[in-house]
Amino acid sequence: MCKNVPRPEYPNPQFERSDWINLNGEWEFEIDNAKSGRDRKLNEAVALSGKITVPFSPESKLSGVGNVDFMYSVWYRKEFIIDAGKLGGRVMLHFGAVDYEAFVYINGVLVGTHKGGYVHFSFDITELVREGKNVVTVCAEDDTKDALIPSGKQSHKYHSHGCHYTRTTGIWQTVWLEFVPEVHIKSFKLFPDYINGAVDIHAVATGGGTLFAKALFEGRHVGESVKATDGGLVTLRIELSEKHLWEVGAGNLYDLELSIGGDNVKSYFGLRGVRMDGFKFTLNGKPVFMRLVLDQGYYPDGIYTAAADDSFVRDIEISIAAGFNGARLHEKVFEPRFLYHCDKMGYLVWGEYPNWGIDYSDPRCVASVLPEWCEVLERDFNHPSIIGWCPFNETWDYELKKQWDELLRIVYNVTKLLDPTRPCIDTSGNYHVVTDIYDVHDYDQDPKSFKENYDKLMTEGILYDKVGKHGGTERQRRSNEPTFVSEYGGIRWVKDGGEGWGYGDAPRCEREFLDRYKGLTDALLDNYCMCGFCYTQLYDVEQEKNGLYTYDRRPKFDMEFFKKVNSRAAAAEK
Repeated sequence: MCKNVPRPEYPNPQFERSDWINLNGEWEFEIDNAKSGRDRKLNEAVALSGKITVPFSPESKLSGVGNVDFMYSVWYRKEFIIDAGKLGGRVMLHFGAVDYEAFVYINGVLVGTHKGGYVHFSFDITELVREGKNVVTVCAEDDTKDALIPSGKQSHKYHSHGCHYTRTTGIWQTVWLEFVPEVHIKSFKLFPDYINGAVDIHAVATGGGTLFAKALFEGRHVGESVKATDGGLVTLRIELSEKHLWEVGAGNLYDLELSIGGDNVKSYFGLRGVRMDGFKFTLNGKPVFMRLVLDQGYYPDGIYTAAADDSFVRDIEISIAAGFNGARLHEKVFEPRFLYHCDKMGYLVWGEYPNWGIDYSDPRCVASVLPEWCEVLERDFNHPSIIGWCPFNETWDYELKKQWDELLRIVYNVTKLLDPTRPCIDTSGNYHVVTDIYDVHDYDQDPKSFKENYDKLMTEGILYDKVGKHGGTERQRRSNEPTFVSEYGGIRWVKDGGEGWGYGDAPRCEREFLDRYKGLTDALLDNYCMCGFCYTQLYDVEQEKNGLYTYDRRPKFDMEFFKKVNSRAAAAEK
């Protein structure tokens, strides 16, 4: 029923119901930079002046709007039909993501608001809808220049520049309706036990009944559990008759079916465990070197939003083709569909938050970051591909003001409280306050000095950290945490000639590029005190020309070279 709209697939395969309606496609649309829409009663039965294709942001080509100027307020309106048979339970309205503050109206009545431009939210609209025609209206307000609004890599200037790109405003992920019984599953967390071959389920139900849970592997029944509940939190454990580990390159996913009353939810899980063991990162108790690449999650035609689901698969495939086993999902919260394919393909990823744009020196940023970050942890907890969390990246001083260290400490502590199963890096690169892994960023383009600097970690126990001291004072100090260089390289190469932004001096020829890449990467693979690396970056983004692929995902070089360099055994794996 959803094949005639863009992005027709169910948005979240980890929490999938069959009774739903995709609201993507053509909506009415209007830019409201004066923020006068409420005074003009745009939330009521008023037609808007333009059109847009949802779920693409108005800055993108795919939206049909293509306005790349600042938009401080935008309005959306769409009519939808509900049959009488759908009104017997609860009607839920879901948004994959709306940047930044959303005001949602049903038939002219405000049903709720949400702050945060990167995660899913929903409203129960049962009492406001009726049989037949209904109208949903959305006002999205955003100000990328506001120092209390996280915006990631979205440019604060009119033009994109350096490593800052085209902005994203308003709806940029799927909008859908879902019909659920009065008693239904509200949420659940999965705790796989790879040692004992089991999975623990912590579910929340809206009412009493019997909760059924069944696990399958490749269609075979491999375990089940049943428990009566009067509602609220209920826990179950499924002992699995077959043990298949989630591993790098092999997702080996179990299907999971949950039901209570008339509510049926499909999900899945991977049987795996991650932890740090000394200097090493381990997956299922075995050391694995993180061969990561920086993935920004941008698309030439859709900006933040991929045109189709297979674009996600393609991005993972081209990364694996270059010899990487995972990625830092950088300065953006990626869609659940992307994470689903990472789960299926055994692809390691770090979950991040788009912290750039905020004033880290301002204590009010706790209110800007923490609520949405908690929503990220809740939404993505069950993904086996996510092996760690990184809520901040490069917290440089803001207008000569030092970061407020308590901001990082609070967010780190809450992260560990909500998810004790994964490591957390407080701020990638700088300036660390409390962290499970001490990572650094280094764009030194000379393989010789790069190697000499990091070899000291093996020979002298000293991690080279060029930003550790800043302005003559010590800003961060390592306390023997595991280490890795989580950004390096960034070698500029414009495939078809012309200008482009990148780090350091560009190589003069292809051979020089390849030699530089190999020298920098070998220095990290041969260092037994390193648990991984992350190369900048997988593909070009707009004017930033330091990808191994072009922005439209064409290879700049023979990827077999990079696969050979990246895939060889690392010292930490021996």
